[in-house]
Amino acid sequence: MTDPCHSKPARLDRPPVVWLHALALIVLGAAVLALPFVVLMRGARPPSIDFTWDFSVGLGFGAMALAVMQFALTGRLRWLTHPFGADIVYLFHRYLSWAALALMLAHFGIFYIWHQPALGVLNPFAARWELTAGRVALGSFLLLVLTAQFRKPLRLPYEHWRALHLSLAIIGTLAAVAHILGVGRFTADPEKRALWLGVTAGWLVLLVWTRAAVPLWQARNPWRVVANRDEGGGVRTLELAPEGQALKRWKPGQFAWLAVDRAPWSLKEHPFTISTAPEKGPNLAFSIKPLGDDTARLVQTRPGTRAYVHGPYGAFSVDRAPGAGGFVMIAGGVGITPLLANLHALQARSDPRPVVLLYANARADDIAFHAELDAMRDDLDLTLVHVLEEPPDGWDGATGRIDRALLERCMPSESRNWPHMLCGPAPMTAAVTEALRGLGVPARHIDSEIFELA
Repeated sequence: MTDPCHSKPARLDRPPVVWLHALALIVLGAAVLALPFVVLMRGARPPSIDFTWDFSVGLGFGAMALAVMQFALTGRLRWLTHPFGADIVYLFHRYLSWAALALMLAHFGIFYIWHQPALGVLNPFAARWELTAGRVALGSFLLLVLTAQFRKPLRLPYEHWRALHLSLAIIGTLAAVAHILGVGRFTADPEKRALWLGVTAGWLVLLVWTRAAVPLWQARNPWRVVANRDEGGGVRTLELAPEGQALKRWKPGQFAWLAVDRAPWSLKEHPFTISTAPEKGPNLAFSIKPLGDDTARLVQTRPGTRAYVHGPYGAFSVDRAPGAGGFVMIAGGVGITPLLANLHALQARSDPRPVVLLYANARADDIAFHAELDAMRDDLDLTLVHVLEEPPDGWDGATGRIDRALLERCMPSESRNWPHMLCGPAPMTAAVTEALRGLGVPARHIDSEIFELA
């Protein structure tokens, strides 16, 4: 067995080639944002009116570049998500969306305060068309960001929100391009018009790829539900068998987009963790708890139902740390699924490295995969700690929440340099991360999976 005391520290990062890939993407993103300004400043430029005018125009061009970039960030492009993980890219998309909206509002606000006559009348039936297009773009992006941020308080069903989100993004982008070309102050010559026409063409290519080409490939490679199992704790596992190409480049802990009994062109698909390991393929398993949206329907799926899968995505995998001396895994509720997939992989590989798993639930009845996790201790060097907030009478295990004291009791001293993999509700992962840092675990050894993408 590997001696964890003498194993090299395992970072939760990737090989140098992946870091170079990540750096190249960051440079590419910066170049995309800079391109409009480089092109617009070339050749003859209109005379400057004053600083506030030029500054506002610059904010508008920056906002447009950020807005178009969002289609790439959400386009499920593996070459883009690979170095970071799709969950991190989606989180970055959220932050950049707020940044783009802030630039748009500042662009309009500066004109409203210092150059109001240039805005013309606000009545869309009397205003110049290019100015109305700008207001349509601003209104669309404002609604897009607000409905994304407050989808749950607004009680928008997930599939309805996705349709609204896509519609607002298309309307807002087309209106913004029309506004820029219509105003024409910085886009009068052919080179500068070609920039925005090229941006529009690239945006259309991304749109066709994500909404037509990918669904067409899915339609030619369907899956079939072959089992629906009760895993306890309200979780059910759908097992899918491929009827076309099986999943490629699949690593334990990754997720995929799943559409069950719906056409691949529909917007009724959801991201779920693949809860088993590639070594147990080609069938896939998705373990689902009915927590809202469409999940109540999914857990009632009958064997024989057709499904479509798009993936895999994500980087929450033991394969990221092949030199680790062991692993610490911490889960809350249905957050056990990506960790279960990683345990399946270690089990299939007869991996001798020690694993400490802390699994938090409210009650004993909420524990999913109870028997399966217990059985894994026969094949793995697995320390399994169940933590219950409301323990039953006679419970002799850990109680309350996972805190620093419990971690200190359960984690061997040498585990500070092991990867720490966390998945669960955001408040839990935040509290556990703080506790781990307090115990001396470096931040680079802590990896938390984003519990929800939308």
